[in-house]
Amino acid sequence: MRHFDFLTESVIRSLFDRRPASFTADSDRHTLAVALGATLYMPGMRPELCRDVERRSAAGVMSVVLCLEDSIADGDLAVAEANVVAQVRRLADRSTRADAPLLFIRVRTAEQISELAEQLGQATERLTGFVLPKFTAERGRAFFDHLTKAEQITGRPLLAMPVLESPDLMYREKRTACLQGISDLLNENRDRVLALRLGAADLSGLYALRRQRDVSLYDVGIIRDVITDIVNCLGRADGSGFVLTGAVWEHFAAAERLFKPRLRSTPFAEDEALRQRLIQADYDELLREVVLDKANGLLGKTVIHPAHVAPVHALLVVSHEEYDDALAIRDAVGGGASSSSYRNKMNEAGPHRAWSRATLRRAEVFGVSRAGHGVVDVLAALSDSVAAV
Repeated sequence: MRHFDFLTESVIRSLFDRRPASFTADSDRHTLAVALGATLYMPGMRPELCRDVERRSAAGVMSVVLCLEDSIADGDLAVAEANVVAQVRRLADRSTRADAPLLFIRVRTAEQISELAEQLGQATERLTGFVLPKFTAERGRAFFDHLTKAEQITGRPLLAMPVLESPDLMYREKRTACLQGISDLLNENRDRVLALRLGAADLSGLYALRRQRDVSLYDVGIIRDVITDIVNCLGRADGSGFVLTGAVWEHFAAAERLFKPRLRSTPFAEDEALRQRLIQADYDELLREVVLDKANGLLGKTVIHPAHVAPVHALLVVSHEEYDDALAIRDAVGGGASSSSYRNKMNEAGPHRAWSRATLRRAEVFGVSRAGHGVVDVLAALSDSVAAV
């Protein structure tokens, strides 16, 4: 698997100073956590899941979650579960775990994990792992117990992606104890945890909130506060933290705008038509939220529409300037500070070293853009995907 592999060789050469590296489902979990990128959720009731997964993979989707939880009505659960089993079997007949995308099932209960493994049998080989909803220390232990049973059934390891979305996380008086309990349990199972996902819809629903398309999660104070505390406890760069992914972007149809567009004209001077397409589809708000995710310690994003994948991935490409800074910080001997090669900032080897390591890991997976090129050039190359509705 390789990000942007669907682009032609000439486009790849024109965009990247360092092209994205290949990876497989058996790569180390740090690489896989970064490689998730925009993770596309698909309801388990979709009748052509196998075909849809293959089509989206061909268009650049690198991680997919087949959902059996909130996207499925209670009365449809048995039908959806049978459909997911049948569709994963079809995928296993047509591809292997070495092929894109990384594939996960989002379960409702811990018991479902081992039950699905039993039903899938050898086809479980096609799965990368399971998404564990409403994760707490109490619920999480059962999830990991059944993940162990599934591994015993299949004879190979499976990865977990817990979703942080429980009421105890949201309520201030319970949050610290809840986060500490989650942290302790995750540390016991560190080698089995790929990344942590944020369930912003569930957290917002506890207060009868639903953010609109022109409002970022970071504009909703009560959600911003819980994200800050989650990153503080679980996203540390001292080796104790985990990769945290950005919360879902749930809007996909253009609507009447109340506020001005977020995209400046200057970066799009040579492609105003692209800027207008992004604005008309409201992707300027999605782009802004991904930038804010990165600024707040989150990497990648949950999406529910394939057209959202390209904007997210474009912003995960490492710029030539970032890469130069990261290399200079990595190679600094004895610490100290120096001006960047672009002569526009100071690089401090000590404080910036963790940022350097994270940036170089992202550069491995998403590549490094050529000098003078940036996110707009990548978006232009992906314009067909960006414009799709």
